Amino acid sequence: MIYFASDFHLGAPNYTSSRDREEKICRWLDSIKSKATELFLLGDVFDFWFEYKTVVPKGYVRFLGKLAELRDKGVDIHICVGNHDLWLAEYLTEEIGVRVFREPETIERQGVVFHVHHGDGLGPGDKGYKRLKKVFTNPFAQFIFSKLHPNFGIGLANRASRKSRIHQPEVEKEYQGNDKEYLTLYSEEQLKQNPKINYFIFGHRHLPLDITLSNKKSHYINLGEWFSGSRYVTFDGEQLLICNFD
Repeated sequence: MIYFASDFHLGAPNYTSSRDREEKICRWLDSIKSKATELFLLGDVFDFWFEYKTVVPKGYVRFLGKLAELRDKGVDIHICVGNHDLWLAEYLTEEIGVRVFREPETIERQGVVFHVHHGDGLGPGDKGYKRLKKVFTNPFAQFIFSKLHPNFGIGLANRASRKSRIHQPEVEKEYQGNDKEYLTLYSEEQLKQNPKINYFIFGHRHLPLDITLSNKKSHYINLGEWFSGSRYVTFDGEQLLICNFD
């Protein structure tokens, strides 16, 4: 069984809320560990993450321990870097054996083709963020940030992350229609290049979606977020299901 989820945003918006969410995620991971063969976490697992040479962000030990438990049982775990955890590096790979990836990937499982990514920076528009992402992923910019003391650097980043959510336009919390939604447009464009793709699965949008694309067979699925929900997707080799963990 393959599982997909995204946008846990561990660490946000405060310790109590994040801790409650972390415990719910751990319960979910416990519930799937006997059935899972693969787990895809499609970005913004952490609300902020930066790997200093000898320091990693404080917290998340229950969640990280649960990932290690699944990995020790043979579950293949894939984490896509999101816009909030752009600076994921080698720590989770070295400590747990998680595979971290950054670019959109097209994978095939039991004859079904999936195109997976966090979803940030894909499709038309959002040029401001795309420019900012180039700055954040620039090795020199990361080197400069690494020179900040962790107490200051992580604190600064957490404040910026909270501000970006507070000022999110209300219109972005609603579906804008197939002709305006950038991930729908991106999926349609990719489908022209590879008509065999059955499912486009993304996070980032914080809006649970299941959109049938123009060929009437392929779907764009957005996983939503775990602040107010707990949506995930399963694939058992034959059937894809959209589920909620209560």
